[in-house]
Amino acid sequence: MMAAMSFAFVDAPLDRAEHLRSDPAALAALWPRARLLLLDADGQALAGAGDGLLAVEGAEVAGTLPAEAVFLGLHGERGWFALPAEGAGVEAPGRINLRAAAALWPVREATAFAQARAVLHWRARHRYCGACGGPLEFMRAGWLGRCARCAIEHYPRTDPAVIVSVSDGERLLLGREAAWPARRWSVLAGFVEPGETLEQTVMREVFEESAVRVRACRYLGSQPWPFPSSLMLGFEADAEPDEPVPNTDELEDARWFTRDEIGAALRGESGDDGILLSPTVSISRWLIERWHRA
Repeated sequence: MMAAMSFAFVDAPLDRAEHLRSDPAALAALWPRARLLLLDADGQALAGAGDGLLAVEGAEVAGTLPAEAVFLGLHGERGWFALPAEGAGVEAPGRINLRAAAALWPVREATAFAQARAVLHWRARHRYCGACGGPLEFMRAGWLGRCARCAIEHYPRTDPAVIVSVSDGERLLLGREAAWPARRWSVLAGFVEPGETLEQTVMREVFEESAVRVRACRYLGSQPWPFPSSLMLGFEADAEPDEPVPNTDELEDARWFTRDEIGAALRGESGDDGILLSPTVSISRWLIERWHRA
């Protein structure tokens, strides 16, 4: 049985209604009352009072469905679309990034924001064909780019990465990157390489980053992480009690933490000399909490 998940971007997803992406008439009929997510070039959403999602419908932006609108899906009979904020002609009290929205917004809106950010980021950075350099023409409601020169089709990119709670049976292995805030630690993670299974990735990444040898691992759950286009695949792993040796190209430090140390950090009792853990919106925090409860 899959473990219950309590992190962001996984609950209350829209019905993606993939069949409607090739039905311009149906999409046009949804547009006037559509719920919109308007994102700026930095991936922030236009926000209303109190940093909530700005309440904007399609008809307030354009009389007909714009070519650059991306169909996100349906909630009931209502369509949801994403659109670049530039050129939409909408004034907003503020803007909010995805991490902040995950903590503040209703789960459906935060999950839709993650979807919108990922696909708009892909579109903004894939305007030309990687094979011949021709311009891409976007169709299927924003989910397909076809080269106008060689007709190769391009689809939104998702980069799979493993993220893993590694234990020697008594302690939890955490790493720290130099760019992180002071005292911040997290479980280890890394991208899947071509021709590699997820289990092989877990063993390779943990050893490359910390010199700790994994004996076995188990898949637990996943989280879309559109910063900009990752899918985090969560594992737990059993490892040898090796002394961690951080790979300084990736980690500033890596070490084992006791159950008491992790518990104090989760309760916010670590003090000025203690550690800070990943935010609650992330699968990394969920993996840590799950290990501590076991």
